Parts: sequence; structure tokens; C-alpha cells
Amino acid sequence: MLKLFIGNKAYSSWSMRGWLAAKASGLPFEEIVVPLYDEDWDKRREGAEFAPSSGKVPILWDGEVVVWDSLAIVEYLAEKSGRQRFWPEDDAARATARSMAAEMHSGFLNLRREHSMNVRRTLPTPDLSAGTQQDVLRIVSLWAEARSRWGSGGDFLFGDWGAADLMFAPVVTRFVTYSIPVPRFALTYMQAVLRHPHVAAWIDAAQEETWVIERFETPAA
Repeated sequence: MLKLFIGNKAYSSWSMRGWLAAKASGLPFEEIVVPLYDEDWDKRREGAEFAPSSGKVPILWDGEVVVWDSLAIVEYLAEKSGRQRFWPEDDAARATARSMAAEMHSGFLNLRREHSMNVRRTLPTPDLSAGTQQDVLRIVSLWAEARSRWGSGGDFLFGDWGAADLMFAPVVTRFVTYSIPVPRFALTYMQAVLRHPHVAAWIDAAQEETWVIERFETPAA
């Protein structure tokens, strides 16, 4: 059986992506939650399970095969369970979905740095830096393009739930946590993401966690 190591569900956006990918695959997997930054964190991350990723989560083990990095986990599971579970069939749509997933993977650093993930809180809208405002505008424009060109067949970016949606799911939670204003179409999309059973299950589980990391509980300046 697959074995997926993840961090706290309240705070770990990359773990959320890896977990959503595992759920999307339909394959059975064992989930091991590793509390981030607790007193045993440094020692735990030196263990053999984390050596390939230098102590980072998520990390997926499939027997002797190991995959780390959320986007790599998506691709590995797509190969293992079927590309149609993750990517659109249409060539142009699939190319755009992959580009969007990759941009999410490597970009939007201002939003990430200034507004950490915390799915247990909803805060008043902070003053957004110019860089974060640009990130939000770019994200919304990507959503608009996907929804207008390929989203008419369903509630998600390319109609059906897929890799692009699960990569952006933690962004949706950030927009909610920090009450970031978005156009009506984007709010409708966000509501669909939050209603997805896998996303809802993750958020529900986060509410049950007892771990608190103070630096992720402080409202954005």
C-alpha cells in the first residue's frame, strides 16, 4: 500500500496538495501525519522515511519507490492510476492545466510568504502588499481563462476536478482565511472547491487537530 507522510492539516499547504492527489488517484494509501516544528521535529526529519526529501513533507512511498514534492506526486499517481483522473483529455486544455499547476508550484511567493495557510481561522482583510495584490490578480486571471475556455462542463477550472484544482485548493483556503476580495465568478469557483468532498474532509480533519504553531496563528500585518 502507498504510504504518505504529511504535515499538520491546519497549516501545511504542500501536504494538502499531496494528500488531495492521493485521494484523487483512488488508490488506497496509509496517511501518517507528522506534527511540524514540535520538539521532536528535528530528530524525526532525520529518519530514513524523510532522507530522500531532506526532511520535507509531503513524501510518498510506494514500496521501495519514493516520490517527494507535490507536483511530482501528482504525476506519479497520474501514471499509476490513470491520467484522466488528473488532467483534461483535450490537448490544449491539458497543456494549460499543466502550465497552471506548474506556475502554482513555483510562483506566487508574496502570497505564500505574507499569508501563511491556516484553515482554522477567518480574519479581517489585511492590507495587501503590492506583490500580493499582483499574485491575487494573476491567480484570478488564470481561473477566469480556464473557466471561460474549458470549465463549462462542470464546477471546476477544466470542468471536472483535476490536478490544477487540487494545486490551487490551498490558495482558495488562504483567500478565505484572509477574507481576500475576489470577483463573483471566482467566489463561485472557490465555493465549489470548498464543497469538494476531499477538500471538505481535509478541512474538517484540521479542526480536530490539537497542535498549535503560534507563528501561523498571527494575523497578517
